[in-house]
Amino acid sequence: MNTSQIYWARIISNLLSPPIVWGVMVFPIAFHYATSRSQALIWAFTYGITVCLLPILYIAWRVHQGHISDLHMKDREERIGPFVVSMVCAILAWSILRLMGAPPILPLVAGVTLVQLMVMTLITLVWQISMHTMSIAVAVVATGYVFGPASALVVSPLVPLVGAARLKLHRHTPAQVVAGTIVGAVIPLLMIALLMSPV
Repeated sequence: MNTSQIYWARIISNLLSPPIVWGVMVFPIAFHYATSRSQALIWAFTYGITVCLLPILYIAWRVHQGHISDLHMKDREERIGPFVVSMVCAILAWSILRLMGAPPILPLVAGVTLVQLMVMTLITLVWQISMHTMSIAVAVVATGYVFGPASALVVSPLVPLVGAARLKLHRHTPAQVVAGTIVGAVIPLLMIALLMSPV
């Protein structure tokens, strides 16, 4: 395999990993609905710290202990514990954001995270799908819901880009990449349809 292609794929996988995608995604959403910069930052950092940072610290600790091979958790069995921790953190984020009086879209983002982690955990018991394509698909759907279809179209090329990177690194099969994309797109669309009124 060409070294430059491996390097490119690793950069994409690291920059567009699920915690980074989710952590970055929440900032424009928070600023879109907040009445002040400080309010937006409080909401965004609440989600980012609980849903993204705390699970990453747990995974890094487990990697340091030698129980997990790397931050991307390439082996299916390594993912169960971090998924459970991430689900607890998503529940915490949902609760805190509601107590803060954040607009419904922000607890919904935490709720989508929770439901997707639950689905991923169930799937992981028997198979493995791409969390990278799942998270970037969520970002595209969220962009479309909050900022409109044109904005979603602008960021949509990130989906095949991330999928190609995961395939290049041989971390997933094409079926696992596609399955991650479908899970990432369908769950937020269903939850928006069921729980949210049009913006």
